[in-house]
This record gives sequence, C-alpha cells and structure tokens, in this order.
Amino acid sequence: MSAPTHPPRATAQQALLDAYAALLESAAHMHELASVGHWAELIDQRTHYLMLVDKLRDLEATVALDPKHQERKAELLERILDYDAHTRRQLVARRDELGRLIAVSQKERRLHRAYGPQQGKTDAFYTHREEDDAPRPR
Repeated sequence: MSAPTHPPRATAQQALLDAYAALLESAAHMHELASVGHWAELIDQRTHYLMLVDKLRDLEATVALDPKHQERKAELLERILDYDAHTRRQLVARRDELGRLIAVSQKERRLHRAYGPQQGKTDAFYTHREEDDAPRPR
C-alpha cells in the first residue's frame, strides 16, 4: 500500500496553526528588539518573519480549518497583530527621532559652511557633550 500524498486533515490543520504560532513568536521577538532599540537585529528578524508569512500563505491555500482550529487561528492572529501594531509605533517613533537628528545635523552643517570659514576653526559650532562636564586631570 502506498503512502498518502497529502497529510491527514488534522495534521495539516496543526501544521497551519504551528506556522501561525511561529509567526507569533517572531512578532513577539521583533517587538522585544524594537523595545530595546536593537534596530539591526530587528531588520534581520523581519526577513525571517517575511519567510514565515510566505510559508503561511502557501499553507493557507491548501488547508481548510474546522471551527475549533479557526478559533485558535483567530486568537493567534489577534496577538500577532497586537505585537505588529506596537512594533510599528516604536518604528515610527524611531523614524521621527532619526529625522530630528538629521535635521539638527543638516542645520549645523549649513551653519558651519556659512560661518565656519570666517572663524578659522572647524569647531566653530561645537556641540556640547556630557564628557565635557567631567573634571579634567591636572
């Protein structure tokens, strides 16, 4: 007797839910990375997340869920979307922060170009740093 070409329905349904659970885990990890400001790692994790979404898309096309599994899928999706919304808010805040920093940098550069040559120094528009307040050894 030959092996069936498709897994039994229950196994296929569980595989789909497992894929949603993996996506939830990835979304939670991305949220954690954004919360602590690990932006490069977040970008790497986003690649993994998108691969999981592609896998889910393929599974969704072939698996029909019974009502019990549909309810579990809805719960997982709700949590995934919640993490996604929080992560997006953190990304928008980071984007805004970087925009402000870029604007300040551009302003300092314009001021330096306009007035720096007249001062004869490259540090004419010096930006104060915390370490400047530290006592200097004598």
